[in-house]
Amino acid sequence: MGHQSKPQPLWEGKLTVQLTTISPEQAWPALEDFCNLHKWIPINTCYHVEGVQGQPGLVRYCSSTVKAVVEDAVSESETTVKWAKEKLLMMDPVQRCLSYEVVENNMGLESYVATLKVVSVEGDGESVGCLIEWGFVCDPVEGGSLEDFESYLEYCLRFMAKKIEVECSGTADVRT
Repeated sequence: MGHQSKPQPLWEGKLTVQLTTISPEQAWPALEDFCNLHKWIPINTCYHVEGVQGQPGLVRYCSSTVKAVVEDAVSESETTVKWAKEKLLMMDPVQRCLSYEVVENNMGLESYVATLKVVSVEGDGESVGCLIEWGFVCDPVEGGSLEDFESYLEYCLRFMAKKIEVECSGTADVRT
């Protein structure tokens, strides 16, 4: 009789980044535009596959080209495309919140659900910017670690925050 391995606990986390010069009303349109994620995080493409913009059931396709050095070659590299189809589960423009799940991918995600939210930051009774929260729950990625996964999401979140601040301030360039 084969022996079954004990299921691993889910990976869960919530990352935040503060934008001190941008209001929640200014930041929300970047997240609300579900099929233009490539404008805000470092991926190559993101486009509408099916469904109605802003409505549950909307599916987007996201991909990025990744170069990896081939171990037995001195200067050769191998290019692969990492991709995912993601389905919008909920969007609430009043609460400035959305949830989505990965429905297909080639990145080793068995299940992945994320919630993105923009919240106001108050100081002395007035708005002093906003926070973008990125919460997630997923099965562990085979061969990966929660720390590496969170580090990647944090990189994407910080990149997004910089792009949104630049877009809203009218500055022409983003350096990461």
